[in-house]
Formats: sequence, structure tokens, C-alpha cells
Amino acid sequence: MFVAKLIILKSTHRFFTMKRITLLITLFCLGGLFQAKAQLNIGLPAPSPQATLQQKVGLTDITVSYSRPGIKGRKIFGGIISYGRIWRTGANMATTIAFGDKVSIAGKEVPKGKYSLYTIPGKKEWTIILNKGIAWGTVYQEKNDLMRFKVAATQTKHTFESFTIDFSNFAPNAAHLNLMWENTVVSFKITSDVDAKVMASINRYMQNPERALTSLYFESATYYYNTNRDLDKALGWVNKAVTLAPSAYWIAHLKAKIQGKLKDYKGAIATAKTSIVKANKAGNPDYVRLNQKLISQWEKQLNK
Repeated sequence: MFVAKLIILKSTHRFFTMKRITLLITLFCLGGLFQAKAQLNIGLPAPSPQATLQQKVGLTDITVSYSRPGIKGRKIFGGIISYGRIWRTGANMATTIAFGDKVSIAGKEVPKGKYSLYTIPGKKEWTIILNKGIAWGTVYQEKNDLMRFKVAATQTKHTFESFTIDFSNFAPNAAHLNLMWENTVVSFKITSDVDAKVMASINRYMQNPERALTSLYFESATYYYNTNRDLDKALGWVNKAVTLAPSAYWIAHLKAKIQGKLKDYKGAIATAKTSIVKANKAGNPDYVRLNQKLISQWEKQLNK
């Protein structure tokens, strides 16, 4: 009797052991199958390819990430994109725009950071929305809006097959961001605070003039000239740069322009002629022409 029970127990144990082994083998095979399927990827092209646009505006780095849907024979605005309704401004994930420093848009300050860019298209104007939420494009929450403003929508003869975002109209401290698709172009201006940064750097370096290099004198004088600041100070800096780099024709050219803006036309002409000699020696005909053009303008001023 005991032996019979022992035989039954051993048989039962052997049955469950085999069942367990069979289960493990099955799970292993299924895992391998799933893994093989996961590794099988043809790699089809995306219907709306992802794009990243990086641009420096003034001294601020701006990065735009968006997907680029195509027209593909469809009616876009007033068609698949309804007027008067929130649009993710692209496809897939919401379009994002990141600012490396604070900027100004539509007269309002936008803090450094990353934002979603939503829009509400209209026939004649669009509403531009910067939203603090970063999510799938259709997951929009108005409570996260940082700002809204309206811009005009322009119709063009050129057709943009793929949705395109680009920058244009660059200035030392600003640029326009353009949204273009089908026959519609929408633009708005982004301004960065260049002046405060540049002036802080100039003041910092010029507090220790013995450490200033030729390039620092030249760049400081250039900025003062371009922004119509203290031209006498700019002339002093450019003179130091000329002393440190006497063969630099571009520095002499800047000095001539500063003298011309100070209405010292005789001095400007003499300096420009010196720059021409240096430019010829260096084999740079472009600066020769630039100086000749200025000399012609200043001679007219002297003959008035």
C-alpha cells in the first residue's frame, strides 16, 4: 500500500514537473517570437517628417521642433484645417519653440524656456498661442496659455506643398518667424535683448583696458558705431585697435566710417586711403571698393 502511494506521488510530481517545463518552453518561445517581431521593422518614411530648426536671433538661441505634413491634393485651410479652431501647427506632437534666453514677442516678455506653439487659423488673421504644456498635439489646455496675439495672414501665389517654419528679416536683435503652408504665410517678430548683454560685456572688459585685446577694442567701437552711441569713445577704441594691429585694413576702414559719422570728412578720407593701401597689400579688392565708395560720398560733402 505504501509503495503504491509512493509510486502515485512520484508520477504526480513527474507530471507537474513536465507540465512546468512545457510551460516554460512555451513562454520562452513566445518571448522569442515577440522579440523577433519587435525587431522586424521595415522603416517606412513618416507621412509627416519631423524637423528641427535652430537659429540664433541676436544673441539668443531658438529651437523649433515640428512635424511637416503635406498638402497631398487636399484643401488645407478651410478644409482639413478648420478656420476658427485650435491647430497644433503641424502634425503629431505639438510644435515646440524653445528660447535660450528671454525674448519679446508682440510687445510682451517671454521668459527663457520651451513652449508649445498652437494657432487658430483664420481667413485674414491668425491667433498665435504660446502654451506651457508639452504634449501630443491634440492635447491642448487653455489654462496653460502663456500668451495669445493676432497676426495677419497673407496669401501668396507660391504653393508650399509641405508645412514649413522658417526665419527671415534678420536684424541685429530680431527676426521674423514664418509659418507657411498651401498659399498662406503668417509671420511674427521675435526680439532678443542684445543691447543689455553687449553693453555689459563692453563695460566689463573696458574696466580693465590693459587686458583688452585688439578684437575687443574693434568690436566695442563697431557696436558703438552701429548703435549711434558715444562716437568719440568709439574713435578712441578704434585708435587703440589700429595701434595694436597696424596692418588691419578692416580696422582702418571702421575708423574712417567713425570719422565720417563725426563729420570729420578730411580725416575720414585720409584714413580710407590708408585702408585702401593696406587692403591692396593684403589682396582684398572688396575693401578697396568699400573705401572708394565712402571717399566719393565724403568728397561730395566737402564740396557742398
